[in-house]
Amino acid sequence: MTEQFHIISDGSCDLPNDIVQEKSLTVVPFYVSFDDELYQKENIEIGIRDFYQQMVDQKGVYPKSSMPSIRDYEEAFLPFAKEGIPVICICITTKFSGSMQSALNAKELILETYPNAHITVIDATFNTVLQGQYVLEAVTLRDSGVSYEDTIARLEEIKDTGRIFFTVGNMEYLKHGGRIGKVAAVAGSVLNIRPVITLKQGEIFPSGVDRGRKRTTEKALSLLLDYLQESSLGIECYSIAVGYGYDYAEGEAFRDHALAVLQEKGYDIREIPLYQIGATIGVHTGPYPLGFGIIEKAIHA
Repeated sequence: MTEQFHIISDGSCDLPNDIVQEKSLTVVPFYVSFDDELYQKENIEIGIRDFYQQMVDQKGVYPKSSMPSIRDYEEAFLPFAKEGIPVICICITTKFSGSMQSALNAKELILETYPNAHITVIDATFNTVLQGQYVLEAVTLRDSGVSYEDTIARLEEIKDTGRIFFTVGNMEYLKHGGRIGKVAAVAGSVLNIRPVITLKQGEIFPSGVDRGRKRTTEKALSLLLDYLQESSLGIECYSIAVGYGYDYAEGEAFRDHALAVLQEKGYDIREIPLYQIGATIGVHTGPYPLGFGIIEKAIHA
């Protein structure tokens, strides 16, 4: 091991395995269960595609997720503590999960044996694709030779700029997970009304409702455009990604449409990465989440 510090994240970051390996990351997976008994490690014991396929095939069955254990984090931290390599661990917002607390408890246990270990645990204040973008900004800082301390400081500076603008296929999973009231869910099922949601600073906020998929996806795009217009920074200063659930073709078409609209409006942007939203968030959104993550880049002109 020759890296100046190592980056760890929990499975909520939803980064593909090839990127995890390419960027020399460690991901501590969440667990998912369809029967409250058998909990499988996401991306290890159950693939994301299989997870969504089961959701689609078993309508009315609501899977659950479980956070990584203290032991899971201990096992992730230990090799780097032994080698004297500092660690930055980025966790899902504490408003949604106790994953960060597991990491903090594991850190204390590691320090009992390796008191000189450097482990910094960061509350991302968001999740899924946006968390993945945030992790990749940490990678950019690391690979640019930025120090451990300065990387932590810069990550803290940019995280308030993070936003997720998204919609879902219907309100049933949000209702089941307690994210919206039952009355709103009933109205949604009767009238085909779907929500558009913003996540920022660890909280979800309603950003409107509309009928039909096309209207709500266009609203999510409108929220992204509004955010860019209100910013004092140019689009080149932001990392933007699209997240999708079960339907890759829909995600790809949505990404391509967004790219075309941005270019038509004069934004100099050539590509937008497309990532599959994982089980940690999929258990709450259902199989058809779709939207954007955006955050200020850690390094820009």
